[in-house]
Amino acid sequence: MSRPTADGAPGATAPGGFPYPLVATDLDGTLLRGDHSVSRRTRDALAAVTGAGAAHLVVTGRSVPWTRHILDDLGYRGLAVCGQGAQVYHAGEHRLLTSVTLDRQLAAVALAKIEAETGPLLLAASRDGLDGDVLAGPGYEVVGDVPTVPLTDASQLWAAPLNKIYIQHPALSDDELAGTARRVAGGFVTVTMAGPGIVELLPLGLSKATGLSLAARRLGLRAADTIAFGDMPNDVPMFGWAARGVAMANAHAELKAVADEVTVSNEEDGIAVVLERLLG
Repeated sequence: MSRPTADGAPGATAPGGFPYPLVATDLDGTLLRGDHSVSRRTRDALAAVTGAGAAHLVVTGRSVPWTRHILDDLGYRGLAVCGQGAQVYHAGEHRLLTSVTLDRQLAAVALAKIEAETGPLLLAASRDGLDGDVLAGPGYEVVGDVPTVPLTDASQLWAAPLNKIYIQHPALSDDELAGTARRVAGGFVTVTMAGPGIVELLPLGLSKATGLSLAARRLGLRAADTIAFGDMPNDVPMFGWAARGVAMANAHAELKAVADEVTVSNEEDGIAVVLERLLG
């Protein structure tokens, strides 16, 4: 359901009459199909929306180095929120506008508390910056198309600023691992689940909503102006911030539970189905 602005009035419409001046889309499992492409139908729907005066913002868990090529392929020139809200990136200028890094001392304490509960974890980490590497330790199963650098010594983990740490467990499910991590280390880091096999430790208090609100402010837009699309629990804060949250049919049950609407899957152009309806 749409939420009013702070003064009780409905959010503004885009100049061309589209009801949401800001369209925020996750990438993996939402805008992207399984082969990491964006369908022609979805591209056309987004072009129609921006042609009607709305802004399209990509809001992804991927850090900038693993997002840039996708944005370039889309011909995307505006702002993007990357790294679960840690980074606001100007795609047209290939420039990082803001970046929030993980407190490495707190992260070390958090890892120790989690491992005291679960036993040894399999680890990876994303270094900060436009060209930050993803380090992957022994046994960590890399998900998707992210290139990695081997993490061969524990000291490497803390050698440079990080925007996130990835954790896996050989026996616990993603939901079990994330739940345990939140329970024992939630006072030190934010714990989120970004996809199958992707449980992340982030700077405390950080979420996609944090980065989205910063990017929206730069565009002169508000939560009441925003429709958001996503598929995983890391999109829950974004749905809580936006006026309307739309989950994909393939979404995690936790996100569907807080969505205003569930569309068809990313493979069936779920974003386009909703945008076309709103375009009339």
